[in-house]
Amino acid sequence: MSVAIDDYLKTIYHHTEWQSDPITPSQLAAELSLAPSSVTEMVQKLAAQGLVTHRPYGPIRLSTAGEVRAAAIIRRHRLVETWLVREFGYSWDEVHDEAEVLEHVLSDRLLARIDERLGHPRFDPHGDAIPDADGHVHREAFVLLRTAPTGHTGRVLRVSDRDPQLLRAVEAAGVSVGAVVTAVDAATLRLGGADVSLPGDAADAVWLSA
Repeated sequence: MSVAIDDYLKTIYHHTEWQSDPITPSQLAAELSLAPSSVTEMVQKLAAQGLVTHRPYGPIRLSTAGEVRAAAIIRRHRLVETWLVREFGYSWDEVHDEAEVLEHVLSDRLLARIDERLGHPRFDPHGDAIPDADGHVHREAFVLLRTAPTGHTGRVLRVSDRDPQLLRAVEAAGVSVGAVVTAVDAATLRLGGADVSLPGDAADAVWLSA
């Protein structure tokens, strides 16, 4: 199966990991930086292969087969990211592009050995769930920082890896996945008794346990 198809399936999968609204064709085109006409053509091909369900102008959803395929490639990506951080000293803002390349070339045997070597991790360095070999993931109830009520205390479950600069800013503020924090406002967290300021766009990039 082509890299292009994998990229479509991953993007559709990502869209509903941390919220429930299915992706629209225009959103998919924007995420992939492609012309809407190109996306429409590819979505039709994916539907013909039984990987997505879609009505003209309606949202796009993965079929069961599409979800299995998407989970498999995401498993590869996130295991590679974890491997690079733990074994090679990469920082969490450096691993995405490397994983984009390596996820397509690793053999299943090597991937299994990496998984074993890492102790079968359930989450990558950004807090995203790593699907198991059957495509299953474990997630707990969560709240986006922007919508967290003032005074809400929880663990940092995930920081989006979309923007490396934001990841560096969050790290510089001393905030990491697993840290227990209290939401002061959409740009401020209380950590270890001190208030730390985050960039404004962190409000839509940091998730806490509910």
